[in-house]
Amino acid sequence: MKTLDLDAVRAFVLVAELRSFTRAADALDTTQSAVSLKLKRLEGHLGRRLLERTPRVVRLSADGLAFLGAARDLLGAHERALGTLADNERRLSLGLSEHVADAQLARQLASLRAHDPGLVIELHLGLSAALVAQYDERRLDAVIVRQEESEMPRADAQPLFAEPLVWLAAPGFQWQPGRTPLPLALLAGPCAVRATAIRALDAAQIGWSEVFVGGGVAAIGAALEAGLAISPLARRVAPRGLVDVGARFGLPTLPASRVLMYSRLREPRSAATLQLFAAGLEAG
Repeated sequence: MKTLDLDAVRAFVLVAELRSFTRAADALDTTQSAVSLKLKRLEGHLGRRLLERTPRVVRLSADGLAFLGAARDLLGAHERALGTLADNERRLSLGLSEHVADAQLARQLASLRAHDPGLVIELHLGLSAALVAQYDERRLDAVIVRQEESEMPRADAQPLFAEPLVWLAAPGFQWQPGRTPLPLALLAGPCAVRATAIRALDAAQIGWSEVFVGGGVAAIGAALEAGLAISPLARRVAPRGLVDVGARFGLPTLPASRVLMYSRLREPRSAATLQLFAAGLEAG
């Protein structure tokens, strides 16, 4: 009777979910070559090719797609079995910046649940500065936040990825440069993205007017879809129907910003789950 290496099965599931050996290795806190070796051994053990590897993309084979559901069930059963013997409930109190949480958040949370069903996740959305303050006060176990490139990251920050801000609006949004102030929808201050956008407009001598103040990125997205204004956002957090209008209106290019993670987690399973979540954000 064949027995499966759970570490190899876990590596397969992560590669399948993240569509990347590199991201899976980050989630497992190991190397890409180690993940590749685990997958080759698993395929050899099963006598089936699970993945179709190309230089640019990783795809599941027909056998891999058939095996994925059972692999998730196996890992879930393993975690539940361990949970019955655990003395204490494992809990992750995570802060996530409004400017990082994307439209795939529901899918990412479902992946976390499937990967680690014994972990209770307490998720807080907010502005980066406030979340870092709560982390420093030990009210949060980990935070994933956005920081502008002009700011020096702290020594305890783990860089995840960088992405630009762009000027987003509804496709039919109209503005007459030089005749009326640029209507802006912004998050209430203090907000680093807000400050960056205003600084760029002032430097370019473009008049602006704040016409909508949102308590969250979802509210900003709704205002943009309604055609009320334009806003500086990362594409990942905005409704899919919005478009980049910066070039059309001659607006200044906004700098890229870093997405960073701070964590004090030491328990291996919880730390690996957090890395999976972080890798999923980068994968989009």
